[in-house]
Amino acid sequence: MSEIIENTAQMQDLNEIMRIRREKLIELQNSGADPFRIVKYDVTHRTAEIVSQFEDLDGKRVSVAGRIMSKRDMGKSSFCDIQDRDGRIQLYVRINEVGEDKYTSFKKLDIGDLLGVSGTVFRTRMGEISIKIDDYVLLSKSLRPLPEKFHGLKDTDIRYRQRYLDLIVNPEVKKTFITRSKIISAIRRYMDDHDFLEVDTPILNTIAGGAAARPFITHHNTLDIDMYLRIAPELFLKRLIVGGLERVYELGRMFRNEGMDVKHNPEFTMMEIYQAYTDYHGMMELAENLISTVAREVLGTMKVNYQGQEIDLTPPWKRITMQEAVLMYAGVDFDKISSDEEARAIAREKGIQLEGNPVKGEVMSLLFEEFAEPQLIQPTFVMDYPVEISSLAKRKPDDPQLTERFEIFITGREFGNAYSELNDPLDQRERFLEQVRKREAGDEEANMMDEDFLTALEHGLPPTGGLGIGIDRLVMLLTDSYSIRDVLLFPTMKPKE
Repeated sequence: MSEIIENTAQMQDLNEIMRIRREKLIELQNSGADPFRIVKYDVTHRTAEIVSQFEDLDGKRVSVAGRIMSKRDMGKSSFCDIQDRDGRIQLYVRINEVGEDKYTSFKKLDIGDLLGVSGTVFRTRMGEISIKIDDYVLLSKSLRPLPEKFHGLKDTDIRYRQRYLDLIVNPEVKKTFITRSKIISAIRRYMDDHDFLEVDTPILNTIAGGAAARPFITHHNTLDIDMYLRIAPELFLKRLIVGGLERVYELGRMFRNEGMDVKHNPEFTMMEIYQAYTDYHGMMELAENLISTVAREVLGTMKVNYQGQEIDLTPPWKRITMQEAVLMYAGVDFDKISSDEEARAIAREKGIQLEGNPVKGEVMSLLFEEFAEPQLIQPTFVMDYPVEISSLAKRKPDDPQLTERFEIFITGREFGNAYSELNDPLDQRERFLEQVRKREAGDEEANMMDEDFLTALEHGLPPTGGLGIGIDRLVMLLTDSYSIRDVLLFPTMKPKE
């Protein structure tokens, strides 16, 4: 009951504040000073630039713009802090500098208002770098108070739904997304410097393929066909390798109609890379060098702290086969298992809940996920996956039940997936047919038959290495963010009723 009373009082206070702010706006508009009629303001410097270059700017005139974050009235002079993208700076305004009318108007400004100011850089007697303003312009009137005025902005549901407020009042959140932008820029620089072409492939597909995932389905009215938001760009990118582009990558949004948790959002960012005339070993070298270089460029180090653990991204990374990992962490030696039935029996003994009748390779993968994956904290390449769970990867020449495939694991999470790409069109057709059989049996994540892709393979795909990296998970690692929602500006949320 006390919470209801408190919330009701807060709403009444909020409504009163909004009423007063709207009255201030009307007063401004009636006096010919409507802030919403301002179309531009010439900014000469940013706040962080003034602070970092104070010795050069001391006594110089500057113009800055930002949001008022605090105010302190002291009679005939006032202080306030304004915040732009890069930081905050203190403003000092005196009635003698701006005149009585402007000073009176300044005192009526509210926290949250957007202001453009011009004045002289100086340091106060307390040692704080500030701007002594001689003119200002109200650029936008804030009709709502910032959330910290009442209850702060710690509630994650509100933070994710109203990210604009999260960015205003939580500086560490803004820093995360600035770092995300720097990470993506560094990735592109690395790829461009290594002679890869950035390309764009369709987001709307007539066939959902390139990964084992449940797609989102929509309908194209003009063509009168169902279409799918892409779950991966793999099959299109390999067509480009057939066409002779040799080194391509795409960094963009993927869509998978699956569960949501701290590692998964239905809309996410991934990069896929394909390089002709190399294999999965070449992709391992590319992956560890790319990720470690990005960390060094953005953070200044290859050793990062994630949720209290130090992660060393310095190459070379550990390499282990899936079979070795299952033996090491689950105590099961698949060299000694001769049948699917025996594998299923061992899995049940280990407490694994089985759906249907998985074959030996699928059971090995289930044991790996349960027992080995959470133990892989430092960067590790897990290699040589069973063919049953690797429908687009090339078989190992010395063991056709396994494929030349690896996944990247860091902090017990998968960060990437790579193959020596299957370029045998006859083998690929058989694997597609097996996926179709699974789909017809009710597996909504199984691949569809893609005849056009098979036609491309029949023209000849050179030996090729392919790699996919989860960009959001990489950003989580490099910004020490626990949940994927903390690195997506607008994560998917269920609408409020």
